[in-house]
Amino acid sequence: MSLGRSSAAPWLAVALAAATLVSTAACDESPTGPSIRVGADVTLAPGSRARVADTSLTLQFDGVDGDSRCPGDAICITGGDALVKVTVIDGSAADRHIELHTGSLAPVRHGRYVITLIELSPYPFSSRPFSPGDYRATLRVTAS
Repeated sequence: MSLGRSSAAPWLAVALAAATLVSTAACDESPTGPSIRVGADVTLAPGSRARVADTSLTLQFDGVDGDSRCPGDAICITGGDALVKVTVIDGSAADRHIELHTGSLAPVRHGRYVITLIELSPYPFSSRPFSPGDYRATLRVTAS
């Protein structure tokens, strides 16, 4: 058996270089999370953030409080509501904690911007429980 260079060594170096390129390209440009344009939707997990490009705003999805939405596999008198908590981090003002409701989907105005809850998932089913970390809030920021 020879102790010289293995023919697999060049392929290993190429594979490592490719893996490094892929992992670097997959990283977000911002340490606070993805960057979105005004008018675009962004889906966030609890605790995650998205910066709104060309503004001083960053949105942080803090979590859900009091999810009373009617499970999809149940019959209910009312549709229920879930309270989605979001922090608007504004580089030109103090942070603002806002509440968005799935029952009304009413937007909240912040300065010259409007923040709207587009969707909260997963939708509850009594036969499929999930943990609070499974929530995903889809938000949109528009100019008013």
